Amino acid sequence: MLPGPQAEPVPGFVALLRFRTDDVPGLMAGLRASVSLLAGFGGFVDARVSRAIDDDRLVVMALGWRAVGDYRRALSSYDVKVNVVPLLSQAIDEPTAFEVLHVTDPRGVSDSVGALAADAGSVGLGEASAGFVPPAPS
Repeated sequence: MLPGPQAEPVPGFVALLRFRTDDVPGLMAGLRASVSLLAGFGGFVDARVSRAIDDDRLVVMALGWRAVGDYRRALSSYDVKVNVVPLLSQAIDEPTAFEVLHVTDPRGVSDSVGALAADAGSVGLGEASAGFVPPAPS
């Protein structure tokens, strides 16, 4: 049986990127270099690069971060924009940002209620969160 709840789940944010390629060795070289650079930023927790066992062209990279802000700060770095973002942009076009809600590991079990806004399911990107939002003063 695992020990009781942890103080906080680690990581708190996961970037999950899937790649389909005919050049797995080339992609792996690029992903290793990308992870090496990203690992130097504050809030980086871990990285895992895996290949699907039933589709040898499908590779997934999971990057664990303490918080989404840590990941965003890393992506805004000049070196990352030049050396990592071009490779990440080759990922399959699908949602890649996930907040961690449950962790079970050797330290124990931890749950998080998440940080989504109460209206996250009803208000989309670019929409107002109220029936009427007055224009901003100019």
